[in-house]
This record gives sequence, structure tokens and C-alpha cells, in this order.
Amino acid sequence: MNATMFSALAPILMLSLTAVVLMIQASIKRDQSVAWVITAVGFLLTLWSASYARDFIQPVTILLEVDHWSLFFTSLILMASLVTLVLSKDTFSSEGERKEEYYLLLVLSVLGAVVLIQSSHMVSLLLGMELMGVALYAMIAFPERGQLPLEGAVKYLVLSACASAMLLYGFALIYAATGELSYAGIGARAALAYAENPMLMMAGSAMVLAGIGFKLSVAPFHMWTPDVYEGAPTPVTGFLATVSKSAVFVALSRFYIDGALYQFSGLNTALVVLAIASMLVGNWLALRQKNIKRLLAYSSIAHFGYLLVVLIALTYLEADLVSQSITFYLTAYIVTTLAAFTIVSMVAGEDTAKQNISAFAGLFWSRPLEASALTVAMLSLAGIPLTAGFMAKFFVITVGIQSGLWGLLAVLVIASAIAIYYYLRIIFAMTQSAQSSGNSANWQEKLAAIVLMASILALGSWPQPFIAYAGLL
Repeated sequence: MNATMFSALAPILMLSLTAVVLMIQASIKRDQSVAWVITAVGFLLTLWSASYARDFIQPVTILLEVDHWSLFFTSLILMASLVTLVLSKDTFSSEGERKEEYYLLLVLSVLGAVVLIQSSHMVSLLLGMELMGVALYAMIAFPERGQLPLEGAVKYLVLSACASAMLLYGFALIYAATGELSYAGIGARAALAYAENPMLMMAGSAMVLAGIGFKLSVAPFHMWTPDVYEGAPTPVTGFLATVSKSAVFVALSRFYIDGALYQFSGLNTALVVLAIASMLVGNWLALRQKNIKRLLAYSSIAHFGYLLVVLIALTYLEADLVSQSITFYLTAYIVTTLAAFTIVSMVAGEDTAKQNISAFAGLFWSRPLEASALTVAMLSLAGIPLTAGFMAKFFVITVGIQSGLWGLLAVLVIASAIAIYYYLRIIFAMTQSAQSSGNSANWQEKLAAIVLMASILALGSWPQPFIAYAGLL
């Protein structure tokens, strides 16, 4: 490796340095405030290093691909991680001397997400996915009190371990058939390998798709999602819903594009089935939820079903348009979902009773800022005009029309119509006359809510600058 490669790896190196500093700090003197500051400074420096690395984009060995697309998503998940850090400041105040480890776990999970986003090889993909996942298991189970966090962590650990095993075995079968583990190498040899040994390729592809489907919680691999979302601390739930799942989808998109996997009709058919199931199952089951975190869990299943439509369209469209659509949709999804979980954390905290939708009654009259931000987030998730969610769905529908995916678009419209009901149900609850009580929020949380709400409205009402920027990635 040379100096320019180290410059390209600046975000990964900075996060690694932050983790080392946190370990040294915890060994010398335990202090949550110091650990929080170190983590915040580390994230900000990593955000700067992602901008610095844009002048050194290149493949770094065969494992990583540092380009504008991966650096943009690196910056995006770092900003999402900063919001998670803000929300975490007061969440674990009752954890005694164990609070510092949480910040180390958060940094390691973000490091895994960055490696996953920049991966161009199955080895780096598994390394990033497991580094992110192992840290998440502990983050979910971090609270000492209550059974829900431990239950959610155990469910996620067991099922995620099964998914990782399927991924590893699937990669082994693909390697046996193709002799390649890089994305481009697999794509170049997949057709010949399928002709020579179709069962081996089909079995390997099915196992890889199932493993990634679990990580994205698309139907029918979604059963862990509502329990883990409800059991995890609210900042961790927001992190899991945004950083973790978005990093996996970016890795899947890169694999699909770099390997030209869209040329295989069988794989496209499997994605069509997953997309339809996710859109319908996610929205249908969300109708029955009373806990807002479980509702958002099923909502995320549907949103990644919408995103799969964009991947399917790769068969008919250029990769640039597809990557631009993915960029806008994931940005809108991350900003909107973070806004929703920020308000849930500010209002309900870790009190399960307060996470019930009925507990948000009267929020408009008692806490107008929080109610306004949550309303904007719900409208965006529903795809109402002048919000980021509307423009994101507009991109998906445009791509679907240009590709002639009329059946998928029909399912998308039906699923979106179903979703409007349960999003508006939350807004309606906040307008009721009952007085809502909630936790007091610090100024950092209020600032995060205002910035996220403004970002949703800016992306929805004036998207041209961001669309122009996304077109250059």
C-alpha cells in the first residue's frame, strides 16, 4: 500500500483511532462525559476525512472500492451516527460504570458499516457486516434493567448468526463454482459457472439472497424486526433502522451493479417476489400495531421493498440513474426515520407504556415542536408532497415506469395507500384533547429534531441541488 491508499482509507483509519482512544480513556479513568466528547470529536473528524478522501478515490487492494458513492454514504451514516450519539447521552444514565463501553460499541458498529459500504469483495463484506452486527448485539442488550432488551438481543443474535452462516456457506458455493470472490469477478464468471453447474450456483445464490434478506429484514425474513425494534433502546433502534440497514443495502446495490447480476432472470424473479411480499406484508401488519416502535419496524420492511423495485429496474435502465434513485431514496429514508425515532426518544424514552400511540394524545398542545417534527416525519414516510418521502417515491415510480414494471408499480401504489392510514393515525392521535406527558429533552435533542425536520422539508420542496449532487456521485 502507498500513501494515496492510506489517504483514501482516512475515514476507516480515523474511526479505528477513535476506538483505540476510547479504550485507553476507559482504562485510565471512567467518565461518560469524556467518552461522549471523544466519540463526537471522532465522528466529526471522520466526517472531515471522508471529504478529504474524495481527492484520492481508487480501489484499495481487491477488498475495498473508495469512490464518490461510497464516500457520500460514509458521510451520511456518520451524520446519522451523530444523531444517535446525541440521543444516547441521557438514555444510559442509570447504567452505572458501564456507560463508556456503549460509545466504543457505537464506534465499532459505525466502522463496520463503513467497511461494508466500501467493500468490493466477499471477504470485506463479511468482515464489515460481522463487525457491525456483533457490536449491535451488545448495544441492543446494553440496558441492565428490563427483559425486552435482552430478549431482543438474543433473538437478533441467534437469527443473525444463522443468516451469517447462510451467507458464508453461500459464498463458499459460489466460489466453488466461479473461483472468484470479488464482485466483478463473480459477475464475469457467473454465466459460465451456471451453465457448467446450475445447482451449485442456484444453491449459493439462494443462500446469499436469504442471508442479505435477513439483514435487510425484507419479507419473509422479517420476523425478528418488530421484537428487536421494541426491545432495543430507542437510539439503538434508530441506528439499526438507518445506519445498519442502509449500509447493507448499499453493499447489495454495489454487488448487484458491479457484478452485473441484473442480467440473470432467475435472480430478478426472486427480487420481485421479495419486493411484493415486503411491500404488502410490511404495510398490512403495520395496521395492527399500537406500539409506535413496532409500527416503524413494519414500515421499514415496506420501504426496503420499495427500494428493491429500483434494483430490479437495472435490467432495463442505466446504472447511473438507478444509483441516483437509490441515493435519494436512502437519504430521504435515513433523515425521515431518524426524525421519527428522535421524537420517540424525546417523548417516550424507554418507557414501553409511553411508546403506545395513544400515549401521544395531546402532543400538539403540550409539546408543539416535537409534534410538528413527528408530523413531518409521518407525512414523509407516507409520501405526501413537499416532503422528502414524496420525492423518493417519485424517483421509484419514475424508474418503474421507464422500466415497464407495471405489476410492481401497482403493488407499490396499493401498499402506499394502505400505509397512509396508519401514518395519519399517529398524527390524529397527537391532535386529541388529552394532555400528553413525556420526558424532558435537552437542547441537543431539540436541535437535532429541528435540523431533521428542516432537512425533510428541504429535500421535498427544493430537491434540485441534491439531485444535481447525486448525479455526480
